[in-house]
Amino acid sequence: MLAISTPDAPTPAGHYSQAMVHHGCVYVAGQLPNVPGQKEHRVGSIEEQTEQVFANVAAILRAAGSDLNRILQVTVYVSDMELWGRFNAAYARLMGDHRPARAVVPVNALHYGYSIEVQVIAAVDAGGAKA
Repeated sequence: MLAISTPDAPTPAGHYSQAMVHHGCVYVAGQLPNVPGQKEHRVGSIEEQTEQVFANVAAILRAAGSDLNRILQVTVYVSDMELWGRFNAAYARLMGDHRPARAVVPVNALHYGYSIEVQVIAAVDAGGAKA
């Protein structure tokens, strides 16, 4: 197992790694739409939050030797199912033709008042992690 850490994504606030690589897969911890290096928690629109979450995920995947097109599974936690359509449209723009397995799970509330948290599992390139 290899723990992944990159300054291009938010530093974990708890006792966990940004991601773990094991047996050809990278398991990315739940990502909030925090901006790396910023202490303030700006809550924008669901579209802005989705873009930031996937920027964070993409940075972690790069550090692990993967990318958004290698994602196998996505789990999305959304604080209000009324946001699902807007989230889905932003997600479709970001993912393009790639359609990994996905679950969208409604939750009561997320940290810092955010509307979305995302965790993914992705395949790692043959060259392995770069971290």
